[in-house]
Amino acid sequence: MTSATSLRQPVHTQVVEGFGTVAITPVDPAADSALIHSWVTQERARFWGMGEASRELVQEIYEDVDRRTTHHAFMASRDGEQVALFQTYDCAEDRVSECYDVQPGDVGMHMLIGPTTGAAERGFTGSLLTAFFAFVFSDDAARRVVVEPDARNAKAISLMERTGFVLGPQIVLPEIDLPEVYLPAKPAQLAFLTAPGAAPAAG
Repeated sequence: MTSATSLRQPVHTQVVEGFGTVAITPVDPAADSALIHSWVTQERARFWGMGEASRELVQEIYEDVDRRTTHHAFMASRDGEQVALFQTYDCAEDRVSECYDVQPGDVGMHMLIGPTTGAAERGFTGSLLTAFFAFVFSDDAARRVVVEPDARNAKAISLMERTGFVLGPQIVLPEIDLPEVYLPAKPAQLAFLTAPGAAPAAG
């Protein structure tokens, strides 16, 4: 089965030394849903919360994200190969706003690295994050990246600390039950990464 071809163009392209060219392109729900579905339904992606989703549901979810002005989804490619899914959101317009004092310029982020074949490549995720943070902070309004990985996901929390995030409090994200999306309550670990040159904000 041949995947649909996305007509969307990258919003950010960056050469990361020793890694390759990273391109960040808005998710095309029709073209990208099959690949995203193959990623989110693997056991390794259990914390993404879409393990039982059908490909059709994955497409519907990203069509809903695509319609929003406060939430955005991006595919990251390395030298032309799609390797990761990133999502950003306005923290003030997300359930996380019920759990901490949102500051102006707070940008929420979710990240899912696609499965790889062969041996793990040292620095792979960090190189992708380098490009993604450069993209987020290219918007002068963005002051902090905020993440809220599942509190049980020790691997993700360790990665955030190594990347320079400062851990905040543990929280419980409230359940969301809407016609277009259902999100169960989730224990989460807040962490913050301040933009280069920006004064740290209170978490």
